[in-house]
Amino acid sequence: MERVFVFLGALTGLAAVAMSAASAHMLASRLDPAALAAVRSAVQMQGWHALALLFCAVWAPRGGLMVQIAGWCFFVGIVLFSGGIYAHALAELRMPAIAPAGGTVMMLGWLFVALSALTRRR
Repeated sequence: MERVFVFLGALTGLAAVAMSAASAHMLASRLDPAALAAVRSAVQMQGWHALALLFCAVWAPRGGLMVQIAGWCFFVGIVLFSGGIYAHALAELRMPAIAPAGGTVMMLGWLFVALSALTRRR
């Protein structure tokens, strides 16, 4: 599972850097200020949670199943939260529950990381 989380973390980190560059250079003149701020927020959350995925890869041997669940929560949360905001800001697709659901799933990921520190690996 460690390699999967390194792979997913690296890809989502790459995408965060690409979206950051796009928001700074290509989108700044095309989006209204609110949409641009939303995209930048999504990029920031994506970048932090890409690092969280890499952390899950490192912690997985000690954290066991809880960390595996956390890693999947982080990945799904990135897709839903950042993806939902990108879809809304860039394509005007309205999916009102997607981004909040993604944020909730990311918070669950952090809860599972915390729980992994309290449970003994079997």
